[in-house]
Amino acid sequence: VQLQASGGGLVQAGGSLRLSCVASGSIISINTMGWFRQAPGKQRELVAMLASGSGPNYADAVKGRFTISRDNAKNTVFLQMNSLKPEDTAVYYCKADRVRTPSYSVAIDYWGKGTLVTVSS
Repeated sequence: VQLQASGGGLVQAGGSLRLSCVASGSIISINTMGWFRQAPGKQRELVAMLASGSGPNYADAVKGRFTISRDNAKNTVFLQMNSLKPEDTAVYYCKADRVRTPSYSVAIDYWGKGTLVTVSS
């Protein structure tokens, strides 16, 4: 299973970006998909996650500005980021939790390689 994130880039404060992450491989199901971010010199932190059959979970810092959504048929998760601030600058990583595949009897978590978001002031 591989996760490929895209959509990062440079944007001015107040602007918008839309991130996408596609999980590929022999996937039976994915329980949760989401986004984390890591700014320079800081720990990786949760941005937003969305579990199957549940509502979204957002970090306080992005509530009201970011929206997470999924296309389960395409194993894809999106992050619409509006009203971006310089403090949103980070590498954004997508994550797929409890992924079931034909190869393993247990569900496994996977990380993507990340996409850089830079917000200029």
